[in-house]
Amino acid sequence: MLDIGVHRELPVVLLIDDDLVSREVTATLLTLNGYTVYTAEGGEAALAMLAVGECRPGMILMDAQMPGLSGVELIAGLRAVCRRALVYMISGSQPAAEVVAATDGLLLKPFNAEALHRMLEGHAAAAARSYLDPDEPVVSAEVLRQLRQMMPEAAVREIFVAVAADLKKRIEALGVAIAKHDAAEVRRIGHAIKGGCGMAGALQAARLGALLEAETGPSDDNHLDNSRTLLRDLRAAAQGLQRILDGGLPA
Repeated sequence: MLDIGVHRELPVVLLIDDDLVSREVTATLLTLNGYTVYTAEGGEAALAMLAVGECRPGMILMDAQMPGLSGVELIAGLRAVCRRALVYMISGSQPAAEVVAATDGLLLKPFNAEALHRMLEGHAAAAARSYLDPDEPVVSAEVLRQLRQMMPEAAVREIFVAVAADLKKRIEALGVAIAKHDAAEVRRIGHAIKGGCGMAGALQAARLGALLEAETGPSDDNHLDNSRTLLRDLRAAAQGLQRILDGGLPA
Protein backbone atom coordinates (compact mmCIF):
# COMPACT_ATOMS: atom_id res chain seq x y z
CA MET A 1 0.00 0.00 0.00
CA LEU A 2 1.16 3.55 -0.69
CA ASP A 3 1.71 5.75 2.33
CA ILE A 4 -0.24 8.75 1.08
CA GLY A 5 -1.96 9.77 4.31
CA VAL A 6 -5.66 9.48 5.03
CA HIS A 7 -6.35 13.21 5.43
CA ARG A 8 -5.07 14.40 2.04
CA GLU A 9 -7.62 15.41 -0.53
CA LEU A 10 -6.80 13.15 -3.45
CA PRO A 11 -7.25 14.16 -7.07
CA VAL A 12 -9.55 12.30 -9.43
CA VAL A 13 -7.39 10.34 -11.88
CA LEU A 14 -8.08 9.63 -15.54
CA LEU A 15 -5.99 6.69 -16.77
CA ILE A 16 -5.63 6.26 -20.55
CA ASP A 17 -3.94 3.06 -21.70
CA ASP A 18 -4.80 0.67 -24.51
CA ASP A 19 -3.07 -2.24 -22.74
CA LEU A 20 -5.65 -3.99 -20.56
CA VAL A 21 -3.18 -5.49 -18.07
CA SER A 22 -1.27 -2.23 -17.52
CA ARG A 23 -4.51 -0.33 -17.21
CA GLU A 24 -6.03 -2.69 -14.66
CA VAL A 25 -2.87 -3.01 -12.54
CA THR A 26 -2.37 0.76 -12.35
CA ALA A 27 -6.06 1.43 -11.69
CA THR A 28 -6.07 -1.16 -8.90
CA LEU A 29 -3.01 0.37 -7.23
CA LEU A 30 -4.64 3.78 -7.29
CA THR A 31 -8.08 2.59 -6.17
CA LEU A 32 -6.70 0.59 -3.25
CA ASN A 33 -5.08 3.78 -1.99
CA GLY A 34 -8.17 5.94 -2.04
CA TYR A 35 -8.10 7.48 -5.50
CA THR A 36 -11.18 7.78 -7.67
CA VAL A 37 -10.06 6.40 -11.02
CA TYR A 38 -11.68 6.57 -14.45
CA THR A 39 -10.18 4.56 -17.27
CA ALA A 40 -10.20 4.87 -21.06
CA GLU A 41 -8.61 2.54 -23.58
CA GLY A 42 -7.67 5.29 -26.02
CA GLY A 43 -7.47 9.00 -26.70
CA GLU A 44 -10.78 9.33 -28.50
CA ALA A 45 -12.61 7.51 -25.70
CA ALA A 46 -10.98 9.74 -23.08
CA LEU A 47 -11.96 12.97 -24.85
CA ALA A 48 -15.51 11.70 -25.34
CA MET A 49 -15.71 10.93 -21.61
CA LEU A 50 -14.50 14.43 -20.76
CA ALA A 51 -16.82 16.09 -23.30
CA VAL A 52 -19.93 14.83 -21.53
CA GLY A 53 -18.55 15.64 -18.07
CA GLU A 54 -18.29 12.01 -17.00
CA CYS A 55 -15.22 12.91 -14.93
CA ARG A 56 -13.26 16.00 -13.92
CA PRO A 57 -9.70 14.77 -13.33
CA GLY A 58 -7.01 16.59 -11.42
CA MET A 59 -4.41 14.22 -12.82
CA ILE A 60 -4.22 12.34 -16.11
CA LEU A 61 -1.99 9.33 -16.74
CA MET A 62 -1.64 8.41 -20.40
CA ASP A 63 0.33 5.81 -22.30
CA ALA A 64 2.84 7.17 -24.79
CA GLN A 65 1.97 4.89 -27.71
CA MET A 66 -1.64 4.04 -28.47
CA PRO A 67 -3.61 3.45 -31.68
CA GLY A 68 -5.50 6.46 -32.95
CA LEU A 69 -5.27 9.80 -31.19
CA SER A 70 -2.10 9.86 -29.10
CA GLY A 71 1.06 11.81 -28.26
CA VAL A 72 1.22 15.59 -28.50
CA GLU A 73 -2.13 15.85 -30.29
CA LEU A 74 -3.93 14.00 -27.50
CA ILE A 75 -2.14 16.02 -24.81
CA ALA A 76 -3.28 19.25 -26.48
CA GLY A 77 -6.86 17.97 -26.57
CA LEU A 78 -6.74 16.98 -22.91
CA ARG A 79 -5.33 20.33 -21.85
CA ALA A 80 -8.01 22.17 -23.82
CA VAL A 81 -10.77 20.63 -21.72
CA CYS A 82 -8.85 20.06 -18.44
CA ARG A 83 -6.90 23.28 -18.05
CA ARG A 84 -5.65 22.67 -14.50
CA ALA A 85 -5.12 18.91 -14.66
CA LEU A 86 -1.55 17.64 -14.62
CA VAL A 87 -0.76 15.26 -17.48
CA TYR A 88 1.78 12.47 -16.91
CA MET A 89 3.16 10.14 -19.55
CA ILE A 90 3.55 6.43 -18.74
CA SER A 91 5.64 4.55 -21.27
CA GLY A 92 7.58 1.35 -21.80
CA SER A 93 10.35 3.28 -23.60
CA GLN A 94 11.72 6.81 -23.66
CA PRO A 95 9.30 8.92 -25.75
CA ALA A 96 10.46 11.69 -28.08
CA ALA A 97 11.58 14.89 -26.34
CA GLU A 98 8.70 16.93 -27.77
CA VAL A 99 6.17 14.46 -26.35
CA VAL A 100 7.77 14.49 -22.89
CA ALA A 101 7.94 18.28 -23.08
CA ALA A 102 4.18 18.54 -23.53
CA THR A 103 3.53 16.64 -20.28
CA ASP A 104 4.13 17.36 -16.60
CA GLY A 105 6.26 14.28 -16.06
CA LEU A 106 7.20 10.79 -17.22
CA LEU A 107 6.94 7.39 -15.52
CA LEU A 108 8.58 4.48 -17.30
CA LYS A 109 7.01 1.01 -17.34
CA PRO A 110 7.28 -1.34 -15.62
CA PHE A 111 6.87 0.77 -12.48
CA ASN A 112 6.25 -0.42 -8.94
CA ALA A 113 4.18 1.00 -6.11
CA GLU A 114 7.12 3.06 -4.82
CA ALA A 115 7.67 4.79 -8.17
CA LEU A 116 3.96 5.53 -8.44
CA HIS A 117 4.03 6.89 -4.90
CA ARG A 118 6.86 9.31 -5.72
CA MET A 119 4.95 10.61 -8.73
CA LEU A 120 1.76 11.07 -6.73
CA GLU A 121 3.66 12.93 -4.03
CA GLY A 122 5.17 15.14 -6.70
CA HIS A 123 1.69 15.80 -8.06
CA ALA A 124 0.46 16.90 -4.64
CA ALA A 125 3.36 19.33 -4.27
CA ALA A 126 3.02 20.68 -7.81
CA ALA A 127 -0.75 21.09 -7.59
CA ALA A 128 -0.39 23.09 -4.38
CA ARG A 129 2.22 25.45 -5.87
CA SER A 130 1.47 28.18 -8.37
CA TYR A 131 3.12 31.44 -9.36
CA LEU A 132 -0.05 32.84 -10.94
CA ASP A 133 -1.58 35.82 -9.16
CA PRO A 134 -5.39 35.61 -9.49
CA ASP A 135 -5.64 39.39 -9.01
CA GLU A 136 -3.14 40.22 -11.75
CA PRO A 137 -4.73 41.34 -15.04
CA VAL A 138 -3.94 39.19 -18.06
CA VAL A 139 -3.48 42.35 -20.13
CA SER A 140 -2.52 45.81 -18.87
CA ALA A 141 -5.37 48.27 -19.37
CA GLU A 142 -2.85 51.13 -19.54
CA VAL A 143 -0.75 49.52 -22.29
CA LEU A 144 -3.92 48.66 -24.20
CA ARG A 145 -5.03 52.31 -23.95
CA GLN A 146 -1.66 53.55 -25.24
CA LEU A 147 -1.70 51.14 -28.17
CA ARG A 148 -5.19 52.27 -29.14
CA GLN A 149 -4.01 55.88 -29.17
CA MET A 150 -1.27 55.00 -31.66
CA MET A 151 -3.08 52.65 -34.07
CA PRO A 152 -6.48 51.38 -35.20
CA GLU A 153 -8.26 48.61 -33.29
CA ALA A 154 -7.55 46.03 -36.02
CA ALA A 155 -3.81 46.65 -35.65
CA VAL A 156 -4.02 46.34 -31.86
CA ARG A 157 -5.74 43.00 -32.24
CA GLU A 158 -3.07 41.82 -34.69
CA ILE A 159 -0.43 42.56 -32.07
CA PHE A 160 -2.12 40.39 -29.46
CA VAL A 161 -2.80 37.61 -31.96
CA ALA A 162 0.93 37.63 -32.73
CA VAL A 163 1.79 37.65 -29.01
CA ALA A 164 -0.49 34.65 -28.38
CA ALA A 165 0.99 32.72 -31.32
CA ASP A 166 4.56 33.51 -30.24
CA LEU A 167 3.81 32.56 -26.63
CA LYS A 168 2.47 29.20 -27.77
CA LYS A 169 5.72 28.49 -29.65
CA ARG A 170 7.82 29.62 -26.68
CA ILE A 171 5.88 27.35 -24.35
CA GLU A 172 6.48 24.35 -26.64
CA ALA A 173 10.21 25.17 -26.79
CA LEU A 174 10.31 25.64 -23.03
CA GLY A 175 8.83 22.20 -22.49
CA VAL A 176 11.57 20.67 -24.64
CA ALA A 177 14.29 22.61 -22.78
CA ILE A 178 12.96 21.46 -19.41
CA ALA A 179 12.74 17.86 -20.62
CA LYS A 180 16.40 18.10 -21.66
CA HIS A 181 17.43 19.86 -18.40
CA ASP A 182 18.83 22.69 -20.54
CA ALA A 183 19.07 25.49 -17.95
CA ALA A 184 20.56 28.06 -20.33
CA GLU A 185 17.75 27.57 -22.84
CA VAL A 186 15.12 27.81 -20.08
CA ARG A 187 16.54 31.18 -19.05
CA ARG A 188 16.81 32.36 -22.66
CA ILE A 189 13.18 31.52 -23.37
CA GLY A 190 12.13 33.16 -20.12
CA HIS A 191 13.97 36.32 -21.14
CA ALA A 192 12.23 36.34 -24.54
CA ILE A 193 8.79 35.86 -22.97
CA LYS A 194 9.47 38.61 -20.45
CA GLY A 195 10.49 41.04 -23.18
CA GLY A 196 7.88 40.31 -25.83
CA CYS A 197 4.91 39.94 -23.51
CA GLY A 198 6.07 42.90 -21.44
CA MET A 199 6.10 45.19 -24.49
CA ALA A 200 2.51 44.18 -25.31
CA GLY A 201 1.32 44.45 -21.71
CA ALA A 202 0.60 40.72 -21.30
CA LEU A 203 1.33 41.03 -17.59
CA GLN A 204 0.89 37.47 -16.32
CA ALA A 205 3.04 35.90 -19.03
CA ALA A 206 5.72 38.60 -18.76
CA ARG A 207 6.10 38.12 -15.00
CA LEU A 208 6.30 34.33 -15.35
CA GLY A 209 8.93 34.79 -18.06
CA ALA A 210 10.97 36.94 -15.67
CA LEU A 211 10.78 34.21 -13.02
CA LEU A 212 12.02 31.66 -15.55
CA GLU A 213 14.88 33.94 -16.54
CA ALA A 214 15.89 34.14 -12.88
CA GLU A 215 15.95 30.35 -12.49
CA THR A 216 19.44 28.93 -11.90
CA GLY A 217 18.40 25.33 -12.76
CA PRO A 218 17.03 23.01 -13.80
CA SER A 219 20.21 21.17 -12.82
CA ASP A 220 18.54 19.66 -9.75
CA ASP A 221 15.07 18.39 -8.82
CA ASN A 222 14.00 21.60 -7.06
CA HIS A 223 14.78 23.82 -10.03
CA LEU A 224 13.23 21.31 -12.39
CA ASP A 225 10.02 21.28 -10.34
CA ASN A 226 9.99 25.10 -10.26
CA SER A 227 10.42 25.29 -14.03
CA ARG A 228 7.66 22.76 -14.60
CA THR A 229 5.33 24.72 -12.32
CA LEU A 230 6.14 27.92 -14.20
CA LEU A 231 5.52 26.09 -17.48
CA ARG A 232 2.10 24.96 -16.23
CA ASP A 233 1.30 28.50 -15.12
CA LEU A 234 2.42 29.89 -18.49
CA ARG A 235 0.02 27.52 -20.22
CA ALA A 236 -2.77 28.87 -18.02
CA ALA A 237 -1.71 32.48 -18.76
CA ALA A 238 -1.67 31.72 -22.50
CA GLN A 239 -5.16 30.24 -22.26
CA GLY A 240 -6.33 33.36 -20.45
CA LEU A 241 -4.90 35.55 -23.20
CA GLN A 242 -6.57 33.43 -25.86
CA ARG A 243 -9.93 33.66 -24.09
CA ILE A 244 -9.63 37.44 -24.11
CA LEU A 245 -8.91 37.37 -27.84
CA ASP A 246 -11.79 35.00 -28.52
CA GLY A 247 -14.15 37.27 -26.59
CA GLY A 248 -12.83 40.49 -28.08
CA LEU A 249 -10.27 42.73 -26.40
CA PRO A 250 -11.55 44.68 -23.37
CA ALA A 251 -13.19 48.02 -24.17
